[in-house]
Formats: sequence, C-alpha cells, structure tokens
Amino acid sequence: MTFLVVYVVLSVFYKLYLQYSDGSKFYPDYVTNLVAIQSQELLQSFGYQAQVLPHPDEPSMKLILNGEYLGRIIEGCNSISVIILFVSFIAAFSGKLKTTFFYILSGSVLIYIVNLLRIVVLTVGLYHYPEYGDVLHTVIFPAIIYGMVFLLWIFWVNRFSKFNKKHA
Repeated sequence: MTFLVVYVVLSVFYKLYLQYSDGSKFYPDYVTNLVAIQSQELLQSFGYQAQVLPHPDEPSMKLILNGEYLGRIIEGCNSISVIILFVSFIAAFSGKLKTTFFYILSGSVLIYIVNLLRIVVLTVGLYHYPEYGDVLHTVIFPAIIYGMVFLLWIFWVNRFSKFNKKHA
C-alpha cells in the first residue's frame, strides 16, 4: 500500500510539473532540457561534435552527433519516472529515516548519472552501429537502467530495510 501511495503522489506531482513546464524557457521541461545539455557536454568531452536543439514538431530535443541527427531526447529519457519507481519501492520497504533518506538520495543520483551515460553510449552506438539501433534502444539500454534499479532494490531489502529484519 505504501508503494502505491508514494508512487501515485509522486506521479501526480510529476504530471503537474510537466503541465506547468509548458511554455517555460527550458524546452520541453527543465529536467529533460538539462539531461539533453549534459548529454551533449559528455559527448563533447569524448571528442564528438554534439549538439542538441529543440525539436520543431514535438516536445523533445534533437540530438545531433558529428552533423548527423541520431535521435531525440524526450521527457521519458530524463530518468524521473524511473526515480519515482525507485523511491516508491524504497519507501515501501523503508528502514531508519536517515538511512532511507540517504539511500533514496544516493540511489536517485546514481540512476540519473547512469541514465546520462546510457544516453551517451546509446548515441555513440547509434552513430557507429546504426543497424543495431532497435536492439540497443528497446532491449539493451532499458535492461541496463531497470536492471540497476532492481539491484539497488535487492541490496536495500537485504541490507537496510525493516522488512529484512522482521522476516530474517
């Protein structure tokens, strides 16, 4: 029940955030814009000519690598939905307040960073191996991000949650 309540509350707040982001100077919303810019900067730090531009036809950022339009960064690419899922699970199996807070904080930061790296590696993969684009985007990279979240959950339940201590 705790999982559902936290998930619904955070999802409603996130939906409101998205609704009120419409028309802001950060297109399509602040977090997605930030992820796009940080992805661009990471790609540039690896020696690629990367550019992100607002997509003219949809709420996303076009990702251009070495002059080639490879894809778009949409709201679903900003990791917030995955972080909401993660936070909801940790809250449902919470431990001590301080430990729970810091695990949620550090886990969320880790998910955000891995998501950025996922976008960068996916972009480079699409650039060098376009024939594998479908498998990279729909199978391998979602498996990485959700697999990591699953491992964080398992580690939490086995190491810190009250649930583990009650049922040990």
